[in-house]
Amino acid sequence: MKTVFESREQILGKYIHENKSTVRDAAKKFNISKSTVHKDVTGRLKETDPLLYRKVKKVLEINKAERHIRGGIATKRKYSESKKTRP
Repeated sequence: MKTVFESREQILGKYIHENKSTVRDAAKKFNISKSTVHKDVTGRLKETDPLLYRKVKKVLEINKAERHIRGGIATKRKYSESKKTRP
């Protein structure tokens, strides 16, 4: 009987691909740093599972393209909440 273990980069890659999550979300979920997640899914995953790497790369590219929009929404929310708390 052969036991197959999934490596950390494969686990992270599957999580990001299945949930369409960001590196930051994956880091929070698995309680590791964003740097570690990024290094695993962009470097190590390419060596261990090229097919999953391509899938994850697409998700990360979408996240990068939408990053400025999410930042603008967060800033808008921050300032609209501060206006509500003013006397």
